[in-house]
Amino acid sequence: MDGSNAFEHDAPQPELFSALLTPHRSLGRTGFLVLMGFVCTISFVAGMVFLMMGAWPVLGFFGLDVLAIWWAFRINNRSAKACEEIRVTPSELRIRRTSHRGHVVEWVLNPLWVRLEQTGDPEFGIDRLWLVSRGRLVSVGSFLGPEEKASFAKALLAALQAAKRGPTYNPVT
Repeated sequence: MDGSNAFEHDAPQPELFSALLTPHRSLGRTGFLVLMGFVCTISFVAGMVFLMMGAWPVLGFFGLDVLAIWWAFRINNRSAKACEEIRVTPSELRIRRTSHRGHVVEWVLNPLWVRLEQTGDPEFGIDRLWLVSRGRLVSVGSFLGPEEKASFAKALLAALQAAKRGPTYNPVT
């Protein structure tokens, strides 16, 4: 077999679906700085009032409150670094989950054997999404809202169906 008719193992496949899912954060960096400036100002003014009344230890407690609020927002923003990347090609479904600490877990499934399952409530929408393949369950989009999960499930299901149909042959191109 010569190189002209050899099967290429590394030939790029068309991407049927690609999504990068990240947790939603409604407060950006500028909003955080404005909020912390406001909290610091209010705490300082209230602490000075108590200091002038002779209750000087209260000023330190107001400082602790500001520190606790800053720490809570820091933890919340750190968890926003988590993400899920989902790619569907005709021969594989790749799920790559990165935690907020940078730990990466990756699953590679055959899209012909994958089934999308969902649970939910008619009133509240979709609660959970799972990809099921040969007895393995992989949860996806856990941090999305119900409407976002419905939209994501519809697009992913269409990509899985396209992968199951197989490539289309077009002799003109």
